[in-house]
This record gives sequence, C-alpha cells and structure tokens, in this order.
Amino acid sequence: MKRIFPAVCGLFLLLITGTPMGLCADEVKVGIVLPLTGPQAKFGEIEKQSFDMALEEINAKGGINGKKLVFLIEDDTGRPDVGRSVAEKLISKDKVVMLGGGYSSSVTFAVAGVAQQNRIPFLINTGSADKITEQGWDYVFRMNPPVSEYATGLESFLKEVVRPKTAVILHENSLFGTKGAKSFKKSCKKLGIKVLMSQGYEHGGIDFKPVLVKVKHLNPDIVYMISYLMDASLLMRQSRELKLTPKLFIGGAAGFTLPEFPKNAGKAAEKVVSATLWHQVLPLPGAKEYFDKFKARYNKDTEYHGAEAYSAAYVIADVLKRARSFSPDHIKQALKETDLMTVFGPVKFVSYDKKINQNRLTTYVVQWIGGHLKLIWPKNLANAQYVYPVDWLKEWGY
Repeated sequence: MKRIFPAVCGLFLLLITGTPMGLCADEVKVGIVLPLTGPQAKFGEIEKQSFDMALEEINAKGGINGKKLVFLIEDDTGRPDVGRSVAEKLISKDKVVMLGGGYSSSVTFAVAGVAQQNRIPFLINTGSADKITEQGWDYVFRMNPPVSEYATGLESFLKEVVRPKTAVILHENSLFGTKGAKSFKKSCKKLGIKVLMSQGYEHGGIDFKPVLVKVKHLNPDIVYMISYLMDASLLMRQSRELKLTPKLFIGGAAGFTLPEFPKNAGKAAEKVVSATLWHQVLPLPGAKEYFDKFKARYNKDTEYHGAEAYSAAYVIADVLKRARSFSPDHIKQALKETDLMTVFGPVKFVSYDKKINQNRLTTYVVQWIGGHLKLIWPKNLANAQYVYPVDWLKEWGY
C-alpha cells in the first residue's frame, strides 16, 4: 500500500486537475538552466550562487505554501544543443513544474523552443535577444530587458557629456551581439553619431589586434563593444598594448560589468564605461541588502546578472504560491498576473511592439573607478562622479 498510494494520488491529481505528481510530495521542483562550465561559466556561477541564496531564504520562510522549493540546476555549457537536451530532461524525466534560468541568448532561444513545444512555463532571467519574446510563445516570459533597450540609459550620457561625433562598434557574432550592434547603430543615428565601422567577431578569439589596428586608424571618438567576459577583457588588454585611445571605451553590459572583468583586464579596465541593468545603490527595496549578503557569503561583489537570478527565484516562488495548481496552464496564468517588486526592479509582463510576456525596465550607466563598478548615470541616482575626459595613457601607466 505504501508504494501504491503515491501512484494513485499522482494519477488522481493528474486526471482531475492536470497537476503533476509534485502536489503529492512535500516539494516542488523547478528546472534551472545555466552555463556552469565553458566560456560563460562565470556568468552561470554568479547566477547559480544568487539562485542558491534566494532558495535558502524562500524555504526558510515556508517555501511554497508549506512545500519545499527545489531547484534542479543543469549545465548548458553555453551550447544551444546542450541547453535543448537538458531542458528536455528536466521536463520529461525530472517532471519539473516550470523552467527558469537562461543566460546566453542562443541557448535561451533553444530552451524557450523546447518549453513552448512541451507547454511548460519558462521564466527567463537573462537571455536578451529580442527575437526570444517575438515568436508568439505564450509559455515564455522574460524578466530582463531585450538587448535592443540596453543602451537607452546610455543615450542621454552620450548626448549630454561625451558628445561624440564618430563611433566604432565591435560585437560578438551571436543573437545578443548582432542585435545589440544594430540597436546601437539606431542610437547613433538618433544622436547624430557617424558609425565608421561595425565589426563582428567569433567569440573565443585570442588576437583582436588586426581589427583594433583598423579601429586605431579610423580614430573614432567612442568604441562600443558587445562582448562576453573573456573577449571583453582581451579587447581592452590589447587596446592598451596598441595604445588605442578614443575619447571613451563603452561596453554593452555583459562581460564589462562582472567582478572578474578588472581582474582579467588589469589596468585596461579602469575608467571603462558600460551600460548596465542594475546597481546596488538604486532605490529598490532590498537591493543593497542583497549585495551585502552576497558579498558576505561569497567574498566577492555581485552585479546585475546576480540580481536578475536572485529576483527570478522570488518571482518563481511568488508565481507558484499564487497558482491555482501546479499545472502548466495555471502556472502560466499566474505568470501573466505577476505584479511584484524585486531587488532587480518591478516585474510585470506586458506586450508591446512584436514582444509578448516581456518585462520593461530602465537601464543605467556605470564606470570602473578605482577598481569598483560605480553608478554614474543618471545624475540623480549616481553614487560617483563620472570621469571624463579620460587620459588613457596615464591610466594605463605609460
């Protein structure tokens, strides 16, 4: 009877409510897909650590209406085919009630396709290519802004402070990098900035000097780069070696905000500016507390990727508490009705332009000053005065 009862319970609930076996158990399982190994592992690490920290807090406060919340975290290795495979495993074998995570846009797009095909809700916390929420996929929800909106906070800084006339754009040839480059071109057109060159590259390269020599010859006012961590670090190190000195180096978020960026780039990271989606000094409930707890626990700073993951965990918990049952359709409905303030900002899914189930948020500007990531724009929220103009040769020790 001990073996029969759980099976009968699960079958009964599945037939009556469409709810998976999770309701008979004392736990609720959610699948989280992140890059824990491979070139994007540092992003996956900071997000996993934030998910873990939030999960402990959620369960300490009673979990999901008395049930323990469990995150089954799978490594996508930064590859779409692996992401697709682990998503299918989480759905078919582990019987998770929903999916979360999603770092790189290429992997996130693949996982989103699996989620939609299987009619399993998927809450994305990072993967930002616009097309992910432009497919009409009603089981896919995204918390962070699309990459086309990353530079919106940067535009006023360029207009009011830098006032550049020319720009070069360097970007990874990925969904994230390609769309980000196109969007920044539009920003440049709006601001009257002439784009002298927009150059894509394959990630993981070891020699950017040929393209950087071209950039030096063009002598642009700004160099805008959309890169993951290792490429961002190498681009800046080799710019320093070549004494490439535009008025400003600007990152399109991603690798330019991670704590590892100044460690990897060394002196070349100092005074680099970047778009960002979050900073701990923003007037958001719990933002500074999250930053302090993370630093105390892991002995390092966190930034917007970690804040996204931490907040996504709380959105998942909120959704599961409100859902009428753990059936996919009831969870999807609860996601649609989400209206929650998190440390990352407000979360409410809306439809606009071609996008559906998309959260809308403000973006900001940060700068590496004295080895720390400081919020410099907008002025009324900044915790440091921006440094501009920059004497790059002096910064680099020449």
